[in-house]
Formats: sequence, structure tokens, C-alpha cells
Amino acid sequence: MRILAYSHRKDETIYFEEFMKKYKIEVVLCDDEPTMDNVNLAKGFQCISIITTEINSELIDKFHEIGVKFISTRTIGYDHIDIKKAKEIGIGVGNVTYSTNSVADYTIMMILMATRKMKAIIESSNVQDYSLKGVQGKELHNLTVGIIGTGKIGKMVIKHLSGFDTKMLAYDLYENEETKKYAEYVSLEKLFTSSDIITMHVPATNDNYHLINKKAIKLMKDGVFIINTARGSLINTDDLIEGIEEKKIGGAALDVIEHEGDIYYKDLKGQILANRELAILRSFPNVILTPHTAFYTDQAVSDMVEHSILSCILFMEGKENPWKVTI
Repeated sequence: MRILAYSHRKDETIYFEEFMKKYKIEVVLCDDEPTMDNVNLAKGFQCISIITTEINSELIDKFHEIGVKFISTRTIGYDHIDIKKAKEIGIGVGNVTYSTNSVADYTIMMILMATRKMKAIIESSNVQDYSLKGVQGKELHNLTVGIIGTGKIGKMVIKHLSGFDTKMLAYDLYENEETKKYAEYVSLEKLFTSSDIITMHVPATNDNYHLINKKAIKLMKDGVFIINTARGSLINTDDLIEGIEEKKIGGAALDVIEHEGDIYYKDLKGQILANRELAILRSFPNVILTPHTAFYTDQAVSDMVEHSILSCILFMEGKENPWKVTI
């Protein structure tokens, strides 16, 4: 069996080599992302592996035309793929899972950095201002944390937070007993009105689009902290900026933002970025921005490569595939 892996990064090489031997398959590594200019590289491959490049209907049509039967994205999210088009023409699509500790650990770090005003502390220290002005933080045991989404990552965040003796509220369409040991399930409105910190761990779906918007922010406590290590589309960026400027929002820590696809994971030094909201957010002393790196650990990269390979194998063998997202 042969798989073509687009958008191969050097940090993935060791894992591709390891799992090619383990599963006795061939993976051809391509450093470039899939485009209409290089789509024909996939000719002769029934399975391809990608990362976060937009796979639109035109690309899907072309992949189908040259014989691709399955697209595996080495990410949990798959909103960059035109799933509707894939279903229409019969191309299978799969995602992957990876170590939940990667994003959960990062989320805790972001919560602590936001509530302890770490950006302001670091920036002041960098210009040799060692005064205490404007850097007084908060302690977690005095705060209520609202967790939106109690799937694998959300549950791990809750488990980690339990050691901080903080009160936790949770919201999810599907409640689970493990979460109830540490957090109280409440309505989304109750979570908005009662939380000092709100962290999101839900996928980018139509129902979750702009989950945090002007109306939701109005319900929140004054000085609320908003943490997002999930998907940028969960937050209406203009409304977030307005909430920060009006001092309704006390701080934000964002590993993801809207319209990040053409920016993150690229070296853009010296270039004008086509994302005005990013520039505004970067200017705030109480906003921490990181370039979608919450997932990025050695264990997670290994998992992403292995699960993408396994997903392709299971699809081709007609076996049950836990990562397949199309029916």
C-alpha cells in the first residue's frame, strides 16, 4: 500500500519512517501543500495525507478524477475540507486524534499566563521596568472557570484544573459522569454569567460558529478572561476586540484566531499581513497570542502521523475506522 503525504514537515520524518516500517507500507513525502498545480502528484495513490490546507470542491473533484479514494488530515479539525463535496462524489475523509495532554497542558498554561498578566510582566522586564505597576494577578482558587465542551480535551483540562482547587462549571450537549466528579454542568447562559475564566474545547461546526459574540460577552462578568485553544471561528473577533476595548473583557489568551489559515505555520517576516484583527489583538497588553501551537508536542506529532497512516490502512481494508468522518 502507498500513501502520499502532503505538507510534510521535517519534525514528522522520523515518525513517518518509524510507522512505515511498523505497518509495512510506503509513504511518499511531499513538502508542498496540495494545490491545483501539484494535484497530479497524487496520481497512482488511493490515499493521501494532508494537514490544514484548504481542500475545496475543485481540488476534491481533481483528486477524485485521478483516483484518490481517501483523504486523511493529520489534525483533529477537518473544517478545511469540503466535506459536503467529498460525500457527494464518494471520497472518504478522516481526521486523527492525538495526546489530549498536549492541548490540555497548554490550556492550563494559557489560563495561568492570562490571569497572572504574564505578557505585561515579560514586556516590562524586556525594557528593564521591574516595577509592580499593572501586573498584579489573580489566584485560581478564588476564581470560577467555565469549560465549554467536555470531550477528551475538555475532560483533561478539568482534571488538570482540579488540582488548583478552583470552582468549575461545564457545558456540553452530552454530559459525562467523569466530569461531574469535578465540575457542575450548567446551561451555557449560566456559564457565561458565572465564570471568571471561560475556556473552549468544542469543534468548529455551524452550531458553534461565533459562540462567543456581542450577546454572549454582554452576559459575562466584568473582567472575564477568555481562553481559546480550539478553533478561531468560535469567537467573533470584532466583538472580542470591542469587549477588550470597553474593558468588559479583562484578558484573552488565544492559540487560534479567525482567518489564520494563510498566516500561521509560515515565515512571514517583513511582510504585510492581511489580517487587521490580528494586528489589533497583538497591540493589547492583556492579550496573549500564539500561532496554533497548543497541539505541538513530540507525542502529538507521533500520534498524528501514526493515526493518519492507520486511518488510510483501515479504509482500504474496509475495516471499522474510528477516524473516518464521512459516511
